[in-house]
Amino acid sequence: MNDVQKLLAYEEIRQLAARYAVYSDARDIDKLVELFVPDVRVGRDTYGREALHKDFSRSFRGVGITFLHVGNHVIDLIDEDQATGIVYCRGEIQDGGIDSDRFIIHAIQYHDTYQRAEGKWCFVRRKHFLVYGAPLGENPLSLDPANWPASQTGIGSHPQALDTWKRFWAAGSG
Repeated sequence: MNDVQKLLAYEEIRQLAARYAVYSDARDIDKLVELFVPDVRVGRDTYGREALHKDFSRSFRGVGITFLHVGNHVIDLIDEDQATGIVYCRGEIQDGGIDSDRFIIHAIQYHDTYQRAEGKWCFVRRKHFLVYGAPLGENPLSLDPANWPASQTGIGSHPQALDTWKRFWAAGSG
């Protein structure tokens, strides 16, 4: 790979991690699964994006609002079609579902394997490691509306205003 190809690969992989956070928070499961190779392994003996879609849909019902902030991202290119990486992430999570009053902060480290598939970089595997989880001092959903930009504190409009968020929760557990 020449220098320009390497730089492009690094940026495409960084966008992959950023999109993972955005699509997760928006509950856009359709776009989320497209970030993975078509034959992604899900569990011990299940493969494919359809299986991953079901797995994400199930696991996201255990939490309400999530806010994933991608930080440090180290990428090691193996060759023009394979790479590995470590991504730091801070998550603010409504633990227990959309009706829960419990908010926690997570420090997360993802250990990733990437592959170029169908002309674009995808996740092959994403291992999620918890550095720590701690209760947030105050439940942000118990605050009065922020009335942004007049006030800096209070409850905002997102992700609840997103169409993907509404469709995800309207679909039920199916």
